[in-house]
Amino acid sequence: MSHPPFVPADFVVPRELATGRFRLEPLAPDHNVADHAAWTSSITHIRATPGYAGRGWPPEAGMTLEENLGDLRGHAQDFERRTGFTYSVIGIPDGEVVGCVYIYPVRDGHGGTGTEPDAVPDATVRSWVRADRAELDLPLYEAVRDWLAADWPFRTVAYAARQA
Repeated sequence: MSHPPFVPADFVVPRELATGRFRLEPLAPDHNVADHAAWTSSITHIRATPGYAGRGWPPEAGMTLEENLGDLRGHAQDFERRTGFTYSVIGIPDGEVVGCVYIYPVRDGHGGTGTEPDAVPDATVRSWVRADRAELDLPLYEAVRDWLAADWPFRTVAYAARQA
């Protein structure tokens, strides 16, 4: 059984989302050291972020830089193949990696929290920010939610809501 394409062939995938506090850019191997530092400093915080409960990521024991690089290469290949889209969240004005956003097809028949209760979402989205930048979680969620509605071809998205 073949799966429908994740995004239409003629869809131009956005390369950036920018706000006054952060910007998103495609996650790439050159983010390795900063990405690794970001999530390994915040494992408990990320695992408590909506959408991550019971998922086993990030691993409590962490990963080596080389293992993380392999993971980043996989995400970059997914982006190139248009099978999933992962973005680094870059803080403004410091330019530090402060989080990540993952946009992928629903793999298990449901995504958890779609915008319509009985609809199977077109995409599942997760995001996290470092513990020391936790105040960005809600603004990131709101910006990504609005960006997906305005600029992406999805009818419904599963993206765990945040509390104000």
